Amino acid sequence: MSPVLAGALQLLALIVALGLSYRPLGDHMARVYSSEKHLRVEKWIYKGIGANPSAEMRWPAYLRGVLAFSAVSVLFLYLLQRVQGSLPGSLGFVSIDPDQAFNTAASFVANTNWQSYYGEQAMGHVVQTGGLAVQNFVSAAVGMAVAVALVRGFARSRTGELGNFWSDLVRGTVRILLPISVVGALVLVACGAIQNFAGIHEVGQFTGGTQQWNGGAVASQEVIKELGTNGGGYFNANSSHPFENPNGLSNLFEIYLILVIPFALTRTFGRMVGSLKQGYAILGTMAAIWLGFTALMMWTEFAHNGPAFDLAGGAMEGKETRFGIAGSSIFAVATTLTSTGAVNSFHSSYTGFGGGITMLGMQLGEIAPGGVGSGLYGMLIMAIIAVFIAGLMVGRTPEYLGKKIGTREIKFAACYILITPALVLCFTAASFVLDTPSHSMTNSGAHGFSEILYAYTSGANNNGSAFAGLNADTQWFNSTIGIAMLLGRFLPMVFVLALAGSLAEQKPVPETAGTLRTEKPLFTGLLVGTILIITGLTYFPALALGPLAEGLAA
Repeated sequence: MSPVLAGALQLLALIVALGLSYRPLGDHMARVYSSEKHLRVEKWIYKGIGANPSAEMRWPAYLRGVLAFSAVSVLFLYLLQRVQGSLPGSLGFVSIDPDQAFNTAASFVANTNWQSYYGEQAMGHVVQTGGLAVQNFVSAAVGMAVAVALVRGFARSRTGELGNFWSDLVRGTVRILLPISVVGALVLVACGAIQNFAGIHEVGQFTGGTQQWNGGAVASQEVIKELGTNGGGYFNANSSHPFENPNGLSNLFEIYLILVIPFALTRTFGRMVGSLKQGYAILGTMAAIWLGFTALMMWTEFAHNGPAFDLAGGAMEGKETRFGIAGSSIFAVATTLTSTGAVNSFHSSYTGFGGGITMLGMQLGEIAPGGVGSGLYGMLIMAIIAVFIAGLMVGRTPEYLGKKIGTREIKFAACYILITPALVLCFTAASFVLDTPSHSMTNSGAHGFSEILYAYTSGANNNGSAFAGLNADTQWFNSTIGIAMLLGRFLPMVFVLALAGSLAEQKPVPETAGTLRTEKPLFTGLLVGTILIITGLTYFPALALGPLAEGLAA
């Protein structure tokens, strides 16, 4: 079987698995967030944190809950790393330096999971399982909660109430993420991923001595790493490490975990607003971009360019032979079009255009299908922009899902889409103006520029993957990328929740003959075009200096 055909079959199997999960998972999540009943274990949690899960919140109160919980999480994870050297189960590792501890705490709480350290050489069992793995669950649940709050803004009228943050947080963790993670961890263990609390031990006989490896609760962390679109690997090699991702089957399963909740949330959205067709329109937009990027990436990496590529069957540099070009390409697109950041190959070793595709996927805002929660609310913001543009073209007040998109709403949406590009471009420019940051680049020229542009694109968009080749473990990069991650995560949430509150206060606008049909394929096409145009106008000059220049020079 040819590698291209094998890749097409993998993609087909993935689409079938996602299609079979779409309806039951999407409906289940809609029931979870609409139910008025609380499970016994949930009641214990509410009692422990002193929260009233039945109290409705307006958007400022909902936002305060998000920010307060996240601030406490950052502080807890920072302190846990700083005292690691005194904790049992630390495997002899010392406490983490302040700048790196801040970067890691900000990263995992912001659902970015950027890592400027070697996991197997820095973090013990307590920090990995009691700190990082816990944040993998709750940071994902926070994103889902904010998305659901925005959906309620569309679904409700004449009230500013968006639900209860603490209830949404706990339900998302207990009823959605935990059950799937338990089953998923068993699948990964069956595929060969490790799950233990073993210490450091020497393995094999290599030239010059033996090699040291430590065990860990890898499978349980790996599954939520992918399911929650987190991305932080137990080992530095991330999902290319055989302990995390042993074979082609586990690789395909991990890609499925990355995509299943973001895609299924579109059905949850349709259920909660009372129109499944609206959910299908958003799904169609996400799927069109994802499939287009995947096809383009596979074509770019399979394209032969000289005898070395001919012998390898394509651009195999930096890719694991057990995954091949197809498995690596599908994984790379899935992880950069979501906020996952896990990698099973070396993105820096992709072709010039291939590296550009991974970067462009993040610069779209990671909305196809995006992170758990963040992908849905990011796409809905883009839908509002598309409706506004359509309204300008026909001279009609824009409406979406029966809500008028006025000056206030469009200001919130505009602020949302401007925050991340400002962070990416300003920090990238500062890194080249100053002397010290540029010394961290392994490469010069266009590829060196791509290393730094990719780093801030990944951080500000809460992706967390690295282009590699850049020494990011410096005070400058630890601090600035940490700031970019926090601002890139929580500032957009401010405008999402403010927009949700504004929409919830409105009364429904009756549909007329002139109402734009946002459930039709025409609107899906408009939405795809809006996303590509906005991203292109924003990032094209920077991309032209990096991956485009490198690709054209190859």
